[in-house]
Amino acid sequence: MTSETTVLESVPAAAAAPAPNPQSGQRVTLTRFLIEQQRRPDSPCPPQLRLLLETVARACKAINFSISKGALGDVLGSLGAENVQGEVQKKLDVIANDILLDANEWGGQLAAMASEEMETLHPIPGRFPKGEYLLVFDPIDGSSNIDVNLSVGTIFSVLRAPEACAGRDVTEDDFLQAGTEQVAAGYAIYGPQTLLVLTVGTGVYEFTLDREIGTWRMTDGPMQMPQGNREFAVNMARRRQWSPHVAAYIEERICGTEGPLGVDYNMRWPASMVADVHRIIKRGGVFLYPADSRPGGKPRLRLLYEANPMSFLVEQAGGAATNGTMRILDVPPSSLHERVGVILGDRAEVAAATQPQG
Repeated sequence: MTSETTVLESVPAAAAAPAPNPQSGQRVTLTRFLIEQQRRPDSPCPPQLRLLLETVARACKAINFSISKGALGDVLGSLGAENVQGEVQKKLDVIANDILLDANEWGGQLAAMASEEMETLHPIPGRFPKGEYLLVFDPIDGSSNIDVNLSVGTIFSVLRAPEACAGRDVTEDDFLQAGTEQVAAGYAIYGPQTLLVLTVGTGVYEFTLDREIGTWRMTDGPMQMPQGNREFAVNMARRRQWSPHVAAYIEERICGTEGPLGVDYNMRWPASMVADVHRIIKRGGVFLYPADSRPGGKPRLRLLYEANPMSFLVEQAGGAATNGTMRILDVPPSSLHERVGVILGDRAEVAAATQPQG
């Protein structure tokens, strides 16, 4: 159970780009960071992508403002309707979704968008120019936490639109790209501080919203996930759904010093993937939301909106991510709202929790 599996051998640690030290002197703004990325010889962040990411960051500031108003802004509670996932929508799910759509329709960087809250893609209206990228997002991750004032977040991912889209309307199939095709991914976390964590494939960087002047300033990066932290995040109430391999992995850690590993582990579960992943990137550990192994059981987390962007970030920070049997970024999507099991974080822990093949 504790040996590494070959499924992770192809997962490289990120080669981080040189960057100003966020702890010294004047903190680098998000705009300056993206411009410096744009100026690199290999240019991982061309002008259209830079402008797109700045637009998403501005939308996250607007979402943060709505969340911060809480009951005073009449944004708490449910709408009494279900989204395409069959989940009851919170008011803020719809508010955040609309903010992201409105902010990104007119800039000319996008060919289309897709959201966890919408059944199908959102085309760019004909009155606006179209760009070369596709944006997918979960507008509010962990929305069950909104009404009790716990951390929630926004997750997003950027893909290149296929070249064929230049001469026709974008289709759902154009979004069905493996996670390895992502050109950028990130999340905003709305908690005690409002943070934006971002990668364009050159490492992971954290920006904190300076609420006095409305600017994102770098506060950490390039971030490298500590290895060896004995901490796991999992919903124990779903234990009956796990595969025998995952159940045995968790049982070994629950047994602590009395079990085969001979060490104690801590468990965390805030019911917000953004909060869990941010903690793991900052201090290590592993997050598990395994697929339901029962006959007819289904995974819960969405490949395009949650698993792929978070896996990209975790790998860039030196961790690993699998669906329980293979690397998540290699999973070929078959539908816009496909779900997968997720195990991500510390490389050794992910390897131990991943089912060996062959």
